Amino acid sequence: MLNVAREGDTLSLTLARPARGNALAAELVEALHAALDEAERDDGLATVVIRADGPHFCTGLDLSDLAACSDGDLLHRLVRIETLLARLWHAPWHSVALAHGRCWGAGADLFAVCETRIAAPDTTFRFPGAQFGIVLGTRRLAARVGVDAARRIVATGGEWTATAAQAAGFVTAVEQEAPPAAGKPEQIDGATARALRAATRADHRDADLAALVRSAARPGLRGRIEAYVTRLRAARA
Repeated sequence: MLNVAREGDTLSLTLARPARGNALAAELVEALHAALDEAERDDGLATVVIRADGPHFCTGLDLSDLAACSDGDLLHRLVRIETLLARLWHAPWHSVALAHGRCWGAGADLFAVCETRIAAPDTTFRFPGAQFGIVLGTRRLAARVGVDAARRIVATGGEWTATAAQAAGFVTAVEQEAPPAAGKPEQIDGATARALRAATRADHRDADLAALVRSAARPGLRGRIEAYVTRLRAARA
């Protein structure tokens, strides 16, 4: 489900649910949290790279068990995802995301929180959460592409190509393979790198979590997601 490998001062986290498009099941989210627990205790770590097996980077929240979930179950899962994203956004080390195929929903949010964001030419991005009433990751998207662009992208829920995403500043580079320099941190010592990151990232964790909870706590969350899935299937048909 998650393959973890350490080489030198770089930690690689590989999403390994290719049959499900690496969708974020609760177990995968908890495995990522556990990996970050270890990373935060590792003073020798300089870089964390997130990549994925299979044809897609991450297709978002796993909805395979939607019929068995209550609104409360879904809210808890979304809170754990938001907490994961916040941890990565405020992490003290250099973070790299290597995307390909579909990078949608919470998968696109996972990509967005990394400092270096490399996409293969076939990558597509979507932020569909607002289509079922969820506010997740919007402020961080706005930090990447600007407030007006972020609002438009989230409100329409449309598909975004890698080239368009790069032009908007969301993607750092469009490459078939990650360039060798992608995983190299800045040429400064670790303490300075941590201080630099802390000084350039305002802490909005409480506000971001509150925005998510307010949107998800509105009764009928599962029904809204089911309606969205129905519309999506009809559009594909």
